Amino acid sequence: MVEEYTINILCKQFGIDKDIIRFVEQSERNILKKFSKIDSVKEFNQYKVISAMHKSRLSATDFYWTTGYGYGDIGRDKVEEIYSRVFNVEDALVRPTIASGTHALNLTLSGILRPGDELLSITGTPYDTLQKVIGIQGDMEGNLIEYGISYKEIPLINNKIDINKAKDSITDKTKIIMIQRSTGYSDRRALTVSEIGEAVSAIKSYNQDVIIMVDNCYGEFLEVKEPTDVGVDIMAGSLIKNPGGGLALSGGYIVGRKNLVEMISNRLTAPGLGKDCGLTFGTTRTTLQGLFLAPHIVSEAVKGALLVAKVYSDLGFKVIPDVDDDRSDIIQAIEFLSEDRVSEFCKGIQSASPVDSHVTPEAWEMPGYEDPVIMAAGGFIEGSSIELSADAPMREPYFAYYQGGLTYEHCKLGIYKSLNNLYNKGLIDLK
Repeated sequence: MVEEYTINILCKQFGIDKDIIRFVEQSERNILKKFSKIDSVKEFNQYKVISAMHKSRLSATDFYWTTGYGYGDIGRDKVEEIYSRVFNVEDALVRPTIASGTHALNLTLSGILRPGDELLSITGTPYDTLQKVIGIQGDMEGNLIEYGISYKEIPLINNKIDINKAKDSITDKTKIIMIQRSTGYSDRRALTVSEIGEAVSAIKSYNQDVIIMVDNCYGEFLEVKEPTDVGVDIMAGSLIKNPGGGLALSGGYIVGRKNLVEMISNRLTAPGLGKDCGLTFGTTRTTLQGLFLAPHIVSEAVKGALLVAKVYSDLGFKVIPDVDDDRSDIIQAIEFLSEDRVSEFCKGIQSASPVDSHVTPEAWEMPGYEDPVIMAAGGFIEGSSIELSADAPMREPYFAYYQGGLTYEHCKLGIYKSLNNLYNKGLIDLK
């Protein structure tokens, strides 16, 4: 139950209609039992992270950092050792100079692929920004196709990887098979780790030499296993999403087989330098503290995503994943079927933000995207998708993608404000 003094502050300080509060409260009551499963996953992953820090003998002196080339930066090496343990792999590359998840993915692909090789996506068309990296959208110099790397893709069938077609599509040129775990800007739910594992097992039994890569953005700590626990060779993600815990100022990670990480590190710096160079700029402490907090922060975000799914499905909107679906990323998609609803939803999320709450988001031609994108992102770290945020490409059927929230209470406030916006504009009716 929302206490009377909480209702008062929501009404007086945030202008929330009491009918909105009652509607959200009713939806919340119907999902509280689902929180225990989220808490169980959180607890397992919290112990896993702490265990990795213990086994790596993390010390206060590891937070010191070097200058210049970065030789002998024990803190940088300790971060990568801990990431290797957390993700159960041979080696890791974790750097603040990796600008984004797309940058980490581009490093992975360009570090491994060579002219004449083929990249095969078995989860359909990848996320918008990666399409330009590959060269299937836009005309960006330096894309993979320009370097003589061929590309093909296999669509999902009923949200499942078409394993038989994937195997049939492998040729002598196929070097990397790519799997995108999260929904991205699509109308599908995220793939679970068990679904990824089933595909990996079948493909490896057919061709053990092909490299299987996973885009793990938005998926870390959603389950007790990660894709690297089920046979994935190489995986990449962003530190300003789940594993940064809302504290990492920037960065990305790449984890997997040692020989592959070495190839990628040579692309990051230079052949012969690899992982031995590169400053951390004093970010080691916040990177590791963020990782320490990440299982808890992710669980808060997942609870928020579940609540927004329940609230908007109760209003009759299509939501992906559905309330009872297994969740494997922090993204909640809502199909609004109208540009006005998408815009007002995002404006509501922005107005709940601790930073720039007074700013009104508008759709704009965002670099890397084919359509104008509206983005609500009033976080402490710019672009941090583990903080409460929402974005939407302005294209039919007008899906908005909600993600993040460092605390469940902040998630609820975002839901209150978005719903209040839509209600006051006459764009929804409370049932």
